[in-house]
Amino acid sequence: MAHNMFDDLRPHLVELRKRLSISAGSLIVMFFVMFYFHEAILTWMIEPLNQALTEVGKKSVHAADGMVTTNQVGGAFFVALKVSFFAAILGALPIILAQIWLFIAPGLYANEKKMIVPFVVGGTVMFAVGVLFAYYVVTPFGFDFLITFGSFKFTPLINIEDYVGFFTKIMFGFGIAFELPIFAYFLALLGMVNDKQMISFFKYAVILIFIIAALLTPPDVLTQLLMAGPLIILYGFSILIVKVVNPAAKDDEVVEVTKESPIESNTSSESDLLKEQKQD
Repeated sequence: MAHNMFDDLRPHLVELRKRLSISAGSLIVMFFVMFYFHEAILTWMIEPLNQALTEVGKKSVHAADGMVTTNQVGGAFFVALKVSFFAAILGALPIILAQIWLFIAPGLYANEKKMIVPFVVGGTVMFAVGVLFAYYVVTPFGFDFLITFGSFKFTPLINIEDYVGFFTKIMFGFGIAFELPIFAYFLALLGMVNDKQMISFFKYAVILIFIIAALLTPPDVLTQLLMAGPLIILYGFSILIVKVVNPAAKDDEVVEVTKESPIESNTSSESDLLKEQKQD
């Protein structure tokens, strides 16, 4: 029995290995491409931090002396690797999303298999929107608050290795969070979720959202709210999407169906009885 089960799983494992190999290959190729541009990418990543140091420096002498530093022998090299890997994931994202869809495609209907382009394009665009929202809205407020706090006593010397890890964590957190409407749409399209289920899960979703925001953002309330707020809005938007794509059956409709069936049977039986009496 175990042998038969393994035989059933083998085609899926082969397909999974194929999709993972293609995804990994695209990631490696994009890594070398992005490594060539790592200095420009790193400059883009540090820009919000430099702006925050400049703004806080206008109010604090200690902050005016703040700078981005490295305290490791090979710090600059490892930062270049991290930056290149971060950019490679963004660059390879369309291919990775396509492999995810192709892996689940064999279990879909023919018309559903054609949705690969909207899934890839929508997923890539929403991830990019999440990253840009984090970059232009969240990080300026977050960095300004964090650097200002304590800058009148301490000189902020920001370790570049820590900053890059911190930055990428926020970017990926918001990028993945903004995928919620896309995944909700396709789950509804496959009939796996409806609006009634999402509404009933809302109170639990809010708790999960704040937990995720606490894990993916700095330990300050402002930045956590800047992540939790849009996520709650996106969840509400996802409910509207699901309601259009796969609305739940209304309770009164179910009641009407159950009530109508015995009435119809009674009226039909009464009419049959009258017909038999007339014949007699």
